[in-house]
Amino acid sequence: MEPWTGDSGEKSAQQVSGVRGDLRPARPRALRRRRRSRPRGARADRARGRRRAPDRAGATVSTPGRPRRRHSGTGPSAAHTGGGDLAARMNSLRAGVLGANDGIVSVAAVVVGVAGASAQISHIVTAGAAALIGGAISMAVGEYVSVSSQRDTERALIAHQRQALSTSPEAQLARLKEAYRAKGLSDATAQQVAGELTAQDPLAAHLEAEYAISAEQVVSPWTAALSSGTAFVIGAVLPMAAILLPPPEWRVTVTFITVLLALAVTGAGAARIGGAPPLRAMARTVLGGALALTATWAAGTLLDSTGVV
Repeated sequence: MEPWTGDSGEKSAQQVSGVRGDLRPARPRALRRRRRSRPRGARADRARGRRRAPDRAGATVSTPGRPRRRHSGTGPSAAHTGGGDLAARMNSLRAGVLGANDGIVSVAAVVVGVAGASAQISHIVTAGAAALIGGAISMAVGEYVSVSSQRDTERALIAHQRQALSTSPEAQLARLKEAYRAKGLSDATAQQVAGELTAQDPLAAHLEAEYAISAEQVVSPWTAALSSGTAFVIGAVLPMAAILLPPPEWRVTVTFITVLLALAVTGAGAARIGGAPPLRAMARTVLGGALALTATWAAGTLLDSTGVV
């Protein structure tokens, strides 16, 4: 029998601790409740295999433990949501930079060549104006013809792919699967990707995977022609001003320096658009312009010294 501690009827602390297996006194119930009353959100998320992540406002929200799939910007959805717009803007910007470069070199070469043969300002202005007008029109027309050919090819591919999807969808699905397998996906993954993209938009899926084009964004030849022609005129104004404003004895020197500096700027811009090293592009552009100016000036000087003009 267990001894009584008194009239209170409670057991001794040592006997109670013997039941618990240690000598520490029992914890109050209020303390045990406080320790058990932790926020259940984080524990519940961990129990479900989830993690806590901060949202934009700084609060914590539950997100799945598996990372979400992010768009790489190269799928059909990217083509619909801005990939084609970016390609169109880059094409117009490329045409503008090349047009400005051609305007600078072409008109500068003409006016420097005429200045080497004749010091009369009327001859220089006439030749420069003719080079400016003819070069701008030629540049715009050439860009329009080139981009129109590209647009016709893209439209033909779109029409052919649309017809193929309507006549043999199973064969086109297998072809799309093979296209993704050729990009390095496994057979099962390629089958899944091809099936899901076909269920969303089969035409866009095939055009992006096989031809890297979009039916929504076909290149506009008018935009490219306008950008190229306008840029040519802007570029041609620079050598015209450089040859007309200085005194006669400084015309050729000032034009050389001004044109080469402008070509360095356009070369750096073209390199920035294409993601190439700027120094190499600048060197190519400057050397090409210097060669053109030197050749035309030497030709004009030779014609003047021989009495041909």
